[in-house]
Amino acid sequence: MAKKEIDAVSGVETTGHDWDGLKELNNPLPRWWLWVFYATIVYAIVYWILMPAWPLLNGYTPGLLGNNQREQGEIAYEEVVDQRSEIGKEIATADLSAIVQDASMLEFATAQGEAAFGDNCAPCHGSGATGGPGYPNLQDDAWLWGGSLEAIHTTLQHGIRAEDPNTRLGEMTAFGDLGILDRAQIRDVTSYVRTLSGLEPASNVDVANGEEIFAQNCAACHGADGKGNQDLGAPNLTDQIWLYGGDIETIVQTITHGRAGVMPAWSERLDPTTVKSLTVYVHGLGGGQ
Repeated sequence: MAKKEIDAVSGVETTGHDWDGLKELNNPLPRWWLWVFYATIVYAIVYWILMPAWPLLNGYTPGLLGNNQREQGEIAYEEVVDQRSEIGKEIATADLSAIVQDASMLEFATAQGEAAFGDNCAPCHGSGATGGPGYPNLQDDAWLWGGSLEAIHTTLQHGIRAEDPNTRLGEMTAFGDLGILDRAQIRDVTSYVRTLSGLEPASNVDVANGEEIFAQNCAACHGADGKGNQDLGAPNLTDQIWLYGGDIETIVQTITHGRAGVMPAWSERLDPTTVKSLTVYVHGLGGGQ
């Protein structure tokens, strides 16, 4: 029998292994660790016996308890579907004001609206609903067609300039393309429009002439004070919120060629509950009136 070798520094027995003068110490694992390890082995064996565990060619071992997590998951899923269906039915027939006043309907509508927004609206308005050039920011309080629950619902249902018999129509006239205004007049009215929101006019223009041109051609839709008209979808020109941009060249382009953005009529694609949920979600983003 080989004599045990004790390391002189640590006082621990060595295993007899030696690597270039480095000897391996025989430090056993802590007893508590070994008992935990043995317990996991016992637990695994018991689990194999009681629960579905081993795959077979035609299925799997069901285990003595016959537990089936898939069936449990399907039951739980059906319960959630039934619960949501009931709330969905309530939302479909409820007034918008009643939805936002009822905690359960509001929670459901907000969650469903957020999901529907990501699937249908985010490509244009952005995942954060902050919009971009030509696509309104839904988090501010500048609404072309109104920001009340009813107004947002109507916009979602029938769209703007969409293929819907009840859609809203309204567009920016192409004053330059139609020969209504010449280039000098367009520059003048552009500078006047910028002054309405506190921006500097262009140099070498007649702002007073631009004001007169505005009164004759633009005030009918935007109002004499430039604050817009939500019945016509005419934006407020005094709030420094510009759908396409407020720089001189962009405004010149808008007046010259006009604008005619399109909003889809979602009632043709989404069910009434989803449209109402979208309404509640958009209204709750922070800019709803």
